[in-house]
Amino acid sequence: MSRPTLNLLRFATSSLRTPTVSHSYYHSHRTAAIGSRTYSSTSPENSKESPEGSGGQTKAEDKLDSVPPLSELETKLQAKEAEVSDLTGRLRYLQADFLNLQRNAAREKEQTRDFAITRFAGDLLETVDVLSLALKSVPESALAPPTETNPRDSSKSPSAYLQELHHGVEMTQRLLLQTLFKYHVKPFDPTGDKFDPNRHEALYQAPVPGKEPGSVIDCQKTGYTIKDRVLRAAQVGVAQETS
Repeated sequence: MSRPTLNLLRFATSSLRTPTVSHSYYHSHRTAAIGSRTYSSTSPENSKESPEGSGGQTKAEDKLDSVPPLSELETKLQAKEAEVSDLTGRLRYLQADFLNLQRNAAREKEQTRDFAITRFAGDLLETVDVLSLALKSVPESALAPPTETNPRDSSKSPSAYLQELHHGVEMTQRLLLQTLFKYHVKPFDPTGDKFDPNRHEALYQAPVPGKEPGSVIDCQKTGYTIKDRVLRAAQVGVAQETS
């Protein structure tokens, strides 16, 4: 083969080969590209974070400026403490008033229950007075048993009938008084006591030797009380000063 032909083949072969790049050139170019990408990825974040940090610091400074001074806070605290003290005092007053109201209501309820029969008991006292007068109208001598009796005579004497009648009236009066006792209605006889206008009704005055002036010497009509209240005043005679 001639020399010109060989040169032509070498030229054609060299043109068909892929051009090769050196390893050092490729490594330096890759490192530069990575460094450029790293810088480009971090720089925007830093540029974004810097405005946010400055904005947060501005907000914190605004909050500190909006906090009132210590003297103003102390004044408000004292005002609230005074308000709490006033409300506590009002609450205690209302509580005490409510307790007093409860006690008064309970006492009124008890008094209403205890004195509900006051009028009825007052009307019954007239019946007791009539029975007492009936018993007093019979002398004790008439109630004595007869000394002589005829065994053949089976009929009762008038004295025996009188005794039975007196006994029946006495039992009726006793049962009526016992019924009144159940409802705290009790009689009282003020003979010998000091005259009390709240419990006694003076019918007359008389000078009695040996009696203290102003004392009760006679009880014409027995007085009655229902618990601690006077149901009916006793009608009495009062001793007068002797001249």
